[in-house]
Amino acid sequence: MSSTYGEHLKLSIFGQSHGAAIGMTLDGIPAGLPVDFEVLQAFLNRRAPGRNDWSTPRKEEDRPEFLAGILDGFTCGAPIAAVIHNTNTRSGDYANLADCPRPGHADYTAQVKYGGFQDAAGGGHFSGRLTAPLCIAGGLCLQWLGEMGIRIGGKISEIAGIPDEDALDPLNPDLSAIPTDFPVLSAPSAKRMQEAIAQARTEGDSVGGVVECWITGLPAGLGEPMFGGMEGRLAQILFGIPAVKGVEFGDGFGVADRLGSENNDPFRIVEGKVVTTTNHCGGILGGITNGMPLTFRAAFKPTPSIAKEQQSVNLRTLTPENRMVFLRRYWYVDTIAEIAVRYGLSESAVQMRLSRTRAKLCTYLEKEGIFV
Repeated sequence: MSSTYGEHLKLSIFGQSHGAAIGMTLDGIPAGLPVDFEVLQAFLNRRAPGRNDWSTPRKEEDRPEFLAGILDGFTCGAPIAAVIHNTNTRSGDYANLADCPRPGHADYTAQVKYGGFQDAAGGGHFSGRLTAPLCIAGGLCLQWLGEMGIRIGGKISEIAGIPDEDALDPLNPDLSAIPTDFPVLSAPSAKRMQEAIAQARTEGDSVGGVVECWITGLPAGLGEPMFGGMEGRLAQILFGIPAVKGVEFGDGFGVADRLGSENNDPFRIVEGKVVTTTNHCGGILGGITNGMPLTFRAAFKPTPSIAKEQQSVNLRTLTPENRMVFLRRYWYVDTIAEIAVRYGLSESAVQMRLSRTRAKLCTYLEKEGIFV
């Protein structure tokens, strides 16, 4: 699994949703940096499940145990390693997932890729539970970046299509104005969002949303053109967050409808520093920071774990060999000839197995009230 990010600073995430523990290692941090554990825990508490009416009902303390890399409140130069022990685990609740994949989850694709050896409980390594160790690394880096005058903040931009009616100044965002409990600037908007979450939950459903983030204090000149650009590097780790389906920088897709004269950010000099009068580019030009606030938004899909009845299939109705023949043909799109070579079968035998498997699957679906 590709669970490591970064070059000079390397972050690795490990663990499964209902395993014994989840955790992270952070390599490349210099020695002598202070760590405020109370500030870190307060940051982790914002993500921790079961703390309010609009998050997952699963309850976890999410108190990290540091195994290495920090000594007497300071980094010691060794890789930082931390774990969070899972306490609210119920692996037995997911015993049928190898046979009946949940729509919207990675159950089916994990089954195809790992051949049934994956940990299916709670989504295993694909679960949003893995954002907890991400937040350990992020919470530490927030402290150290703050010492350098770099601030990072985010808020909910919209939920269930309901936008936050208030906005921050794109040229000088006041990140301290963002509430920490439910990070929406407009109180009326926050109320409508919470009502939409509650209504969907009552109906056994869920909603999606958009998060907007700012980074201030960055100097101009960070990043590289082409494949080393700031957008690409940030997008890579943002898409590592389960449920993120879209990322845009600055005004993002909104710039496609404008004229160049409308979208270009004019330059000016303020106190001897080059700045722009607008920030449509989101603080990045040519993959390189220009010194203005770096802004981006991430779209999150609705939580796929819902109570509503949904359509799926039972993979157990296929024998292991026929299942793989079926997957090779209709998932990997192998040719009949390629499948025959792979499994030492004649082409007519492959076609017969596919025909019988299709018929068996149709019979099962019709029995379940699903007509094909």
